[in-house]
Amino acid sequence: MASVNLQRTADGVPFLRAPDGNFEGLDGYPFSPNYLDFEGLRLHYVDVGPRDGPVAMLMHGMPTWSFLNRHIIHVLVAKGWRCIAHDHIGFGRSDKVTDPDWYSIRRHTRACRTLIEALDLKGITLFAQDWGGPTGLAQAAEMGERFDRLVIMNTWLPHAGYDYSQAIRNWADGWKPGGLYDGSVPDRMSLGSIMMLALGHMPMSAIPDILAGGRTPDLSPQALAVKRGYDAPHQGLDASAYSGPRRFPLSIPIDCPDDPTAVDGAQHFEALKSWTKPIHFIWGGMDAVFTADWGRAWSALYPQATFDLLPDAGHFPQESHGAEIARLVLQYAGTGVG
Repeated sequence: MASVNLQRTADGVPFLRAPDGNFEGLDGYPFSPNYLDFEGLRLHYVDVGPRDGPVAMLMHGMPTWSFLNRHIIHVLVAKGWRCIAHDHIGFGRSDKVTDPDWYSIRRHTRACRTLIEALDLKGITLFAQDWGGPTGLAQAAEMGERFDRLVIMNTWLPHAGYDYSQAIRNWADGWKPGGLYDGSVPDRMSLGSIMMLALGHMPMSAIPDILAGGRTPDLSPQALAVKRGYDAPHQGLDASAYSGPRRFPLSIPIDCPDDPTAVDGAQHFEALKSWTKPIHFIWGGMDAVFTADWGRAWSALYPQATFDLLPDAGHFPQESHGAEIARLVLQYAGTGVG
């Protein structure tokens, strides 16, 4: 039973809302909440830093939220940047629609566009990783005049000839009926536990104990604080609140070229081939989902591109190397360095 009552929008869409107390005292995340109405739902976003500073828009994917980008935000704000980081519906402090069929990549993309237009953001430096790539790069492809710079990290845009790695196929299969995550989240495995595995704070050999009864290895105080941050958005809510996270892996258009996500991704990939403004690829070298070889091949499409490999970073470089990513971008942008 959820500790927060099920609510409905004026159009009858069912959703849950996490208690504000879930987000108190999170590691490195002191940001006050801001909300935008999207289809009768609360879309949460961070908006910190001077209003007249360079604008950074920081995207997240699965199973994360704006918490992932906190390290980058702190460095950029200290150098005079304005940072915007929203939570997709179903994630973070945003409302969590309980109907899985409500979710689509097109809808997430439309929500992002709504935020950009509502805040009238211009001169944006986009930080895109994981699903933040398709949802964020769509904005640059369709509203390029609002963007000055792209920072692309461990993501992709679906397009003809893209070779999905075995790791991403395994991830998607795990959320299908009978898969590892389908049967264990959230009763035995939390999203925070998944992040602990992905970040190397827990060995993959711990999975049998987790599945046997939710038993996790001892974690350092810092790792526990990070785990709490990734567990916070769904703490105290029932399984229906996880519909958004569940839908993302099932939306990967593997071997489905006619899927709307694949069609849109291919169009945006093609449109961005003509991108002539600064573009920086910053890649976690230990990621088996979106490999360094793919990152290099993508960056090679742009004569003006830079490519920086973070050899010891995995799929979530913002968590492990956020300050380094921010410093690289400050260096390339020539703002706030030193």
